[in-house]
Amino acid sequence: MALVLGLLSAIGPFAIDMYLPALPAIGASLRADIGAVQMSLTAFFLSIGIGQLLYGPVSDMVGRRPPLVFGLVLFALASVGCALATDVHTLIVLRFVQGLGAAAGMAIPRAVVRDLHTGTEAARLMSLLMLVFSVSPILAPLAGSGVIAFAGWRGVFWAVAIAAVAGLVLIGTSLRETRPAAERVESSLGGAFRAYALLLRDGHYLGLVFIGAFAMAGFFTYLANSSFVMIDHYGLSPTMYSVAFGVNAASFIGMSQFTAPLGVRFGLVRVVKVGVIASAAAMLVMFAFFATGHDDMWVLLVLYFIASAFMGLVIPTTAVLALERHGAIAGTASALMGTLQMLAGAAVMGIVGLFTDGTPLPMVCGMAGGAMVALALTWVTLGGRRAHRAMVAH
Repeated sequence: MALVLGLLSAIGPFAIDMYLPALPAIGASLRADIGAVQMSLTAFFLSIGIGQLLYGPVSDMVGRRPPLVFGLVLFALASVGCALATDVHTLIVLRFVQGLGAAAGMAIPRAVVRDLHTGTEAARLMSLLMLVFSVSPILAPLAGSGVIAFAGWRGVFWAVAIAAVAGLVLIGTSLRETRPAAERVESSLGGAFRAYALLLRDGHYLGLVFIGAFAMAGFFTYLANSSFVMIDHYGLSPTMYSVAFGVNAASFIGMSQFTAPLGVRFGLVRVVKVGVIASAAAMLVMFAFFATGHDDMWVLLVLYFIASAFMGLVIPTTAVLALERHGAIAGTASALMGTLQMLAGAAVMGIVGLFTDGTPLPMVCGMAGGAMVALALTWVTLGGRRAHRAMVAH
């Protein structure tokens, strides 16, 4: 189950990570500047966030499998359109549609986890899902650079269309329905609106969602800017950039596998606190280094390796804690979480994009800023009495 859910979750991110080494080539091919090319990435993030608002309630109403199938079909068709795009504006529009399809694979697998488990068992399955899901940032840029060398940047979109077809085969052969018909009886469109209203009034849920959101915002900023910084500023080849990107992703994967055993021993709340504090500390050191006029690729890579590792404790654990109290509306709660996190990431990417000049400092500012907001939210959400109540509950 973890393998299937992880692969379905990874199809959308694969369309991001495989695409990264191609960004400079797309700009040259379509005669577009850095900002326009980055907008095709931001459009994908926006739509993958907005789309989850629809898929979550629908999956509560009709089951988990049908909306997954619809999303992957839409994703595959849009991917073919991206492969055939002749200007950057068409590419941006089609990337938006592609993100709407990918949103199904982002929202629904988390709801399936909540259908099956809670507490540390959910954390264990979520971390296994993250293990498969997180292989994407390691393999996808390398695969992307290989495809680009062989077939150009358009080949990337043909490749992800094939991945979507493979996902449809997985759903048909290996994914059982985890939302029985009896549990769908009370789900309706009106119920979805009431559920969203309930969630938006739940400060504890929102706090956990935005801790994860701003922990990930640094990663999104790195996604949008690192290819220009590493390839154009530091002179790495697309393949070496892919290796550097993958090494940092490996630290996230490795640490995320400790969430369940650490949660059993220390409690999930303490795991989140330690992860956020350590990640923020590494980001602050990185910011201080570059803000004082220094510039060294190895300092950037090593400190981000450390920060990524501790984010591996934060992101799956905050997801489990946020969904814990909302099992009856797990699809809706997962969808709102995904939407808010993607929109927060897209907003940070957009703000950093206004200051992007190809040097590391704007990117580092965005990464450090996201980590500091996550730290502040952790203090507000899980500090003092709230932390005690959450630890008692879990």
